Amino acid sequence: MTLILGINAFHADAAAALIRDGEILGAAEEERFRRIKHWAGFPSEAIRWCLEDGGLRLEDVDHIAINSFPGAHRWRKIAYTLASRPDPRFLWSRWRNKRERSGLAQQLASAFPGQPLRAELHFVEHHRAHLASAYYASSFQEASVVSVDGFGDFASGAWGYGKGTELTIDGQIYFPHSLGAFYTAITQFLGFPHYGDEYKVMGLAPYGQPGWLPQMRKLVRLQDDGTYNLDLTYFQHAGQNLPHQWSHGIPEVGRHWSPALETLLGPARQPDEPLDQRHKDIARSAQAMYEEAFFHLLRALHRLHPSDNLCIAGGCGANSVANGKVTVATPFRQVYVQAAAGDAGGALGAALEVWNRQGHARSRSMATAYLGSRPTPGAIETLLADPASRTALDSAGCSLQTLSDREICSEVAVAISEGLVIGWFQGRMEWGPRALGHRSILGDPRRADMKDILNLKIKRRESFRPFAPSVLREAVSDWFTLDGDVPFMMQVYPIQEDKRPLIPAVTHVDGTGRLQTVTEADNGRYYRLIRAFRDLTGVPMVLNTSFNENEPIVCTPSQALDCFLRTKMDLLVLDDVLIRRRG
Repeated sequence: MTLILGINAFHADAAAALIRDGEILGAAEEERFRRIKHWAGFPSEAIRWCLEDGGLRLEDVDHIAINSFPGAHRWRKIAYTLASRPDPRFLWSRWRNKRERSGLAQQLASAFPGQPLRAELHFVEHHRAHLASAYYASSFQEASVVSVDGFGDFASGAWGYGKGTELTIDGQIYFPHSLGAFYTAITQFLGFPHYGDEYKVMGLAPYGQPGWLPQMRKLVRLQDDGTYNLDLTYFQHAGQNLPHQWSHGIPEVGRHWSPALETLLGPARQPDEPLDQRHKDIARSAQAMYEEAFFHLLRALHRLHPSDNLCIAGGCGANSVANGKVTVATPFRQVYVQAAAGDAGGALGAALEVWNRQGHARSRSMATAYLGSRPTPGAIETLLADPASRTALDSAGCSLQTLSDREICSEVAVAISEGLVIGWFQGRMEWGPRALGHRSILGDPRRADMKDILNLKIKRRESFRPFAPSVLREAVSDWFTLDGDVPFMMQVYPIQEDKRPLIPAVTHVDGTGRLQTVTEADNGRYYRLIRAFRDLTGVPMVLNTSFNENEPIVCTPSQALDCFLRTKMDLLVLDDVLIRRRG
């Protein structure tokens, strides 16, 4: 038996993943345990959970892999430093981060005192880990593979080809050029300052027109070989000492754009400033530029490796709008995007890379994203019997029922059809940023006012951000103009025009929906709930959003109960227990 622990550390979305003999046992992000979004640092709690869930101690692990290789691209780094002469503080901050990653053994000793470390340590280059996380987790026996993100190990992108257990890298794009840095700069320019806010620009884009695309083409210049460069006049990430924090808590990243960008696009938006049409048009133009560059790279990759199959990873792999257009804009016919495409997924990729490079049989594909923590037996009953919980539930006017699977699906389907908002907690937590029917809030996709109801009762987020449909797999072609397996909600597909008025709550302004396909084999109870809703209404989907309120997705039953009680959800399902607010 071979146990491999993968880690993403000292970067945002710190995470851990554990595999045994090529099979994924568990994977989780540190933020779920620390309760800080995108938590950056050493993922001690995620590691601890992975080991405890597997009934293991640190000394049982044979290999530990981290998704960073401090010595990667050393000569390119030296050449860049000599040519560019960046701010010395810029060099110091990167040296400090490199030193933290190199001290992996010391970090483990500190987090697990008294537990000997006998594992062999492996440092896997950042983008190789990304590529491995997509290809080896897929079911493809051969595929082209691409990774696009901000930066990692002095590179911002890589592409190659996988066949069997072999994964080759054909090329990379190096610092300071980066599609991820471009998208971050526009995100900050539009007044979204926090790490991970790029999805807000993607959600805002359909409300605009791509009238600023000529200006965007000044920022990102496509090359004949399929790559792209940034015009660094408009960026300041390349050499200045931008504030950033990757080591111990909330990740921070300094301002990427230079004052020249305001000369090109006009005044930057302040975070408290209303969004006007210019901002929406800039968002649409930035998304169009990203797609133009991404598809340019993919078409070149297909010429190099004319496969039907494509695996996508990296932080930009979360751009579900672009992902959903790949089969239309490029020759690729099948697309796989791993559930944790970003840096958290690098933990899994590092572990899979170590397994597959050692001459073993190919690792097993990742069938589901339900790889995280689950309640221990009796934990829900103990929580609900606790006097403090009983008092809180009584004060909120709640009733409790323990029901069968069929009864829960039937009762909740009726509640959704009546416009009620449901907290849905079952089984193992999802791996990756999306709620996929185990830690979800559910609503009726037919109600035009459901977005307003959810924002009023729970989410309190920007009105332009869409909610997603979870759809029975067999019904996708009846409701969407594209068909395919999208189990991890990583692709946006156009909804058929005649169906859009029937499901306004999950139809974005441009007529698309961020699809999740659901099968009974992968998620039995959630599938049966949606089927019950279909039998009741004729609509084979429910609205799905993450179970949280401006925090990481809930991890434990107590966090789910707390979120339910402090918001205005109508029902809460905790495995077999249905909690209903009266009146």
